[in-house]
Amino acid sequence: MTQIKKRYFIAGTDTDAGKTMVACALLAKAKNQGLSTAAVKPVAAGCIETKEGLRNDDAEQLLAQCTMPLYYEQVNPVAFLAPIAPHIAAHKQGQRMQVDRLTGFTSGVLMQGANLTLVEGAGGWRVPVNERETLADLAVALAIPVVLVVGMRLGCINHTLLTVEAISRDGLKLAGWVANCIDPQMAELDANIMTLQHRIQAPMLGVVPNLASIEKASARMAACQSYLDLEMLLN
Repeated sequence: MTQIKKRYFIAGTDTDAGKTMVACALLAKAKNQGLSTAAVKPVAAGCIETKEGLRNDDAEQLLAQCTMPLYYEQVNPVAFLAPIAPHIAAHKQGQRMQVDRLTGFTSGVLMQGANLTLVEGAGGWRVPVNERETLADLAVALAIPVVLVVGMRLGCINHTLLTVEAISRDGLKLAGWVANCIDPQMAELDANIMTLQHRIQAPMLGVVPNLASIEKASARMAACQSYLDLEMLLN
């Protein structure tokens, strides 16, 4: 088991679909099995200023689940203060992100050789990096399978199927998907999940109930673990 080296790109159907919670839960489950773990969030917008520099809460949560000796800047090499689309944040600061640079940053962590390495995107699949590239181009450059976190709410079927189609057209394998129940009032939740199961040609890795009542992110992540099937990603 410890000889495995699995790498996945964690994508979401939209912003706040639950990518970080799911990614951290998968890393924690791997860590609890004695596996080495690493993670990268190449781009993060919505940071706070600290004496060490800009810090993003999602990236810090990922770092906390890494067993490999990584610095914050390795996990989150590109950080922006404003919680806005990354390419807009970069433009406002007179910067220009490029996929080849993001690929280089990310590859450095992948080369650490952890048993499980997760690369978390930002927002949805086609979030722009610059005027012509998107974060999907990063996943393509890395050539790693995708795990899709579906934020279960009204409209998610369309968002999900379009994203699945885009992943396939980009030549990447969808390794699995997670139904994350972010809207506790969603009508016909079970029917929506069943519709997605019938239409997505990839395994469902779990259904995560709404965990909003749990205040601490670490506690939500811990609760999330029991609803996810890590073994399908390790085999």
